[in-house]
Amino acid sequence: MHMQDSRWQAIVGTTDGPVNGRTGAPVGRSAPLRVDAQRNLEHVLRAAREVFGELGYGAPMEDVARRARVGVGTVYRRFPSKDVLVRRIAEEETSRLTDQARAALGQEEEPWSALSRFLRTSVASGAGRLLPPQILRVGVDADDLVLPARSAEDDARVPHQRGFGEQAGPRAVPEVEQEDVGAAELLEVVGRLVDRAREAGELRTDVTVADVLLVIATAAPALPDAAQQAAASARLLDILLEGLRSR
Repeated sequence: MHMQDSRWQAIVGTTDGPVNGRTGAPVGRSAPLRVDAQRNLEHVLRAAREVFGELGYGAPMEDVARRARVGVGTVYRRFPSKDVLVRRIAEEETSRLTDQARAALGQEEEPWSALSRFLRTSVASGAGRLLPPQILRVGVDADDLVLPARSAEDDARVPHQRGFGEQAGPRAVPEVEQEDVGAAELLEVVGRLVDRAREAGELRTDVTVADVLLVIATAAPALPDAAQQAAASARLLDILLEGLRSR
């Protein structure tokens, strides 16, 4: 799986120095990374996307280091905990999907064309495999989907250690936590795509935002052969799109 969006340069162009333990963002000095350090960071981020995309967020940091062809100590120097690396990758995936949803809204006048374009673009790019599990709460309307609040204890753990079907229920909170702002933004933009298609009578009335995101995650199987994977994804998405349309 390859990182192809425009934010890749922003990711690998981070500054050298201490790293914020909550977000993975560098703090302190603004001197640019040495060439070798920048190259290692690029390799680690690309490897993390590939490994987590194939094996899930439960994959160990050693697998990321092995795929990046660096020592595990190099990974921990840039990301002091697995939690920090997981959040970085999940936030990038969420932001990429949000951009794709906005592009579909702005470039397609027909509601169904906009929704299907978003789904096809997202699946073809390999998006969806790295979404935070709380976004994939099937059967929950976007208006009722409240992201889990974080505590200090939560921050010490990898946020996605539980399986998709094992996560704890959400807790209602007055405000969305800062690290969940991107997820809330994704839900809002995709919600507009869903509402437009539903109001036009082209989308089943029981389909939710979570269902649409689940389609993206489901229709992107990880197969060893790239051509076979592309063909399988396209075929599966055609079937799923047909299932979303109203009769």
